[in-house]
Amino acid sequence: MFLKKLKIGNVELDNNIILAPMAGVTDRPFRIIAKEYGVGLVVTEMISSKAIFYDDKKTKKMLNMKDEKRPISVQIFGNDLDAIKVAVEYINNFADIIDINMGCPAPKIVKNGDGSALLKDLTLAEKIIKTAVEYSNVPITVKFRKGWDNKSIVATEFAEMAEKAGAKMLTIHGRAREEYYSRKCGFRYYKRC
Repeated sequence: MFLKKLKIGNVELDNNIILAPMAGVTDRPFRIIAKEYGVGLVVTEMISSKAIFYDDKKTKKMLNMKDEKRPISVQIFGNDLDAIKVAVEYINNFADIIDINMGCPAPKIVKNGDGSALLKDLTLAEKIIKTAVEYSNVPITVKFRKGWDNKSIVATEFAEMAEKAGAKMLTIHGRAREEYYSRKCGFRYYKRC
């Protein structure tokens, strides 16, 4: 293995092993177990910025990190700038990093213009990242896919935009939204970005 220390903004990780955020999986007990096995960074399940905006108690309960080893990243999603601002301001108080999901392909996420739907509107994606960076006192990171479909690959353009907007780390899923979680993955996009 090629373990090495990693720094994201002002957050130093013991190693470069990062637990992928997975809805219904990376809850508090799972994160605690992953940390016990030496993961450098754990990430919460995907959290709706609108749910935080509307003070949803169930969502806020998902953000319980009491007695967890640090650092911890909270992954949010959404396309409403006011909700992003409120969510970031709230999460700032207890997260070490905030990750914005712009790669989720799930129909229930995409139909609202969230997740990988933002790959079709880089102007809005940029505004979301800039808003998060402006209101955050922790590093902002972004997860995205190589494109909406294989006719609209935007990985390089997206990466350049996100970096200029202030993202401190980018995670690319080497599939287009239309490919969901198929076995084939476009690893060549990792080298170009």
